[in-house]
Amino acid sequence: MRASSLLSTAPGIRRAAFGLTDWGLLTGIALIWGSSFLLIAIGLEAFPPTLVALLRLTVGAATLALFPASRRPVDRMDLPRIVLLGVLWMGLPMLLFPIAQQWIASSLAGMLNGSMPIFSAIIAALLLRKAPGRYQIVGVSLGLVGIVAISLPGIEGGSSVLRGTLLVLAATISYAISVNIAVPLQQRYGAFPVILRAQLVAVILVTPFGLAHVGQVRFAWGPLAAVATLGVFGTGLAFLAMTALAGRVGAARASIAIYFLPVVAILLGVFLHGEHAALLSIAGTAVVLIGAFLASRAETP
Repeated sequence: MRASSLLSTAPGIRRAAFGLTDWGLLTGIALIWGSSFLLIAIGLEAFPPTLVALLRLTVGAATLALFPASRRPVDRMDLPRIVLLGVLWMGLPMLLFPIAQQWIASSLAGMLNGSMPIFSAIIAALLLRKAPGRYQIVGVSLGLVGIVAISLPGIEGGSSVLRGTLLVLAATISYAISVNIAVPLQQRYGAFPVILRAQLVAVILVTPFGLAHVGQVRFAWGPLAAVATLGVFGTGLAFLAMTALAGRVGAARASIAIYFLPVVAILLGVFLHGEHAALLSIAGTAVVLIGAFLASRAETP
C-alpha cells in the first residue's frame, strides 16, 4: 500500500441534517471526552502520565473485546491504515495529554482541544482535494486567532506551561488527521473491529513507556477509579461513538462534537477541581467555537 493511500478520507454517507441518532452520538461524545481532562488530572495524583495512558488503553481495549462485533475480520490491505490510526488517534495523543497536564490545567487542555474541528476541516479539504469556501476560510482564520488567545495565558505562565500547550496542540492535530482516516474504515467494517484493533496497536506502543514508570505509582483508590472510568468510557465507548458518527456524517461534521468539549472541561475543572480559567482563554474558546462552526458549514459554490 502506498504512503499516500494511508492518508485518505471519504465524505459521510448521510448528507441531511442531524437526526436523533446523530445528536445522541454527538452528545455522548461531548460529555465523555469533555470530562476526560478532569479524570486525567485526578489520575495523575497517583499515577505517572505514561501509566495513565497505558491503563486507560488497556481498560478500553478490554471493554471493546467484550462485544462480538469487535472480532469481525478486516481486509489485510487495510491493516496498515488501522495501525496508523492506532498510533495517531490513540497511542501518541494519550501519551501527550497526561504529560502536558503536568504543566497545564485540565480546563486549558480542554479549551485547546476545542480547536480540533478547525484542523479537521483543513485536513479534509486537503485529502478530498476540494478547495474550501468562504465560510471555511473565515472559520479557519477565526479559529487560529482563538488558539492564540487561549495560548497566551500559558505563555505568560512560563516555559513549562508553554511546553504543555504545544503538546496538547500536537495531540489535537493528530486527532484531526485520525478522524479523517477513520471515515472510510468505518464505512467498510463498522466501528467495533476498527477501534479494537487500533487500540491494541496503541497498547503495544505505550506499554514500554508505562512499565518504565511503574515505580512512581502512589496508589490511591480515587485516581484508580478515575483512570478506570476514563478507560471504559473515554477510551472504549467514546471512540466507538466518534467513529460511527464520522462514518455517517463525515469527519468535519462529526467534529462538531468537539466544539462542546471546552465548555464541559471548563465547568468541571473550575467547579470540581478548583482550577482557574483566564478570561482571555475563555474569550479565545468562544472565538474557536465560532470559527469551528463556520469551518464545518457546507461550502458555498
